[in-house]
Amino acid sequence: MTTWVLLRGLAREARHWGAFRGLLAASVPAGDEVVAVDLAGNGSRRHLRTPSTLHGIAQDVRRAVAASHPPPYVLVAVSLGGMVATEWALRHPGEVQGCVLVNSSLGRFSPPWHRMRPRALLELAALSLLRDAQARERRVLRLTSNLPVDADTAAAWARYARESPVARLNVWRQLWAAAGYRPPRRRPGVPLLLLASTHDRLVDVRCSRALAQAWACPLHEHPRAGHDLPLDDPRWIIAQLRDWPPPRTSPGCGSPPPPPPA
Repeated sequence: MTTWVLLRGLAREARHWGAFRGLLAASVPAGDEVVAVDLAGNGSRRHLRTPSTLHGIAQDVRRAVAASHPPPYVLVAVSLGGMVATEWALRHPGEVQGCVLVNSSLGRFSPPWHRMRPRALLELAALSLLRDAQARERRVLRLTSNLPVDADTAAAWARYARESPVARLNVWRQLWAAAGYRPPRRRPGVPLLLLASTHDRLVDVRCSRALAQAWACPLHEHPRAGHDLPLDDPRWIIAQLRDWPPPRTSPGCGSPPPPPPA
């Protein structure tokens, strides 16, 4: 049995997966399980301090998953979650069956202004000053989704924010960890699939293209969705996962070539 582990991004929690989690659970092989796990400091684990490094975040969430679900794992991760999945797979490839990285980025391969668009960074700074959860989450939706703002989604997200507020210090620790993460150039020795939104207004799609080129792995781009691809088109992601992951020996996706110098 394989456990499909869902990892969200900056200051987001398991409930933000919305309909995608159920759609994925209905599509995976019989006997597999889908679990959405919060990073330390977010959601159900908001009482914890977020580690200040990506390695620390990855080790923490790995221990949290292993406490109730043994490997192997397929890691499906968005944005910051994709960095966590990369670190997990690099450190412990024997327990990871594959990684799906959605609209993610890595500092070694992309400049800061691609990893976080300058206008989006200013918007995030403004959001941190908003006390009204409803107004804040509506602006988050406008930034991360390319769909018209849905009142029900905004209301649900505002409820999550009120029920499980993320400490401002933990938000900054997550940003700090992401900004400082520099993995080696070698790709993880597991099957990889990159999914990206061509018109992502938070993270430049060139980040995913740079990873695909550096790691010689497949990249599929959605032509209309925003940064929150699981929200904008969850069924498209499910379609990309059909017949995936490939065997670990599949050329270009499983056993990597000799790594270049770090």
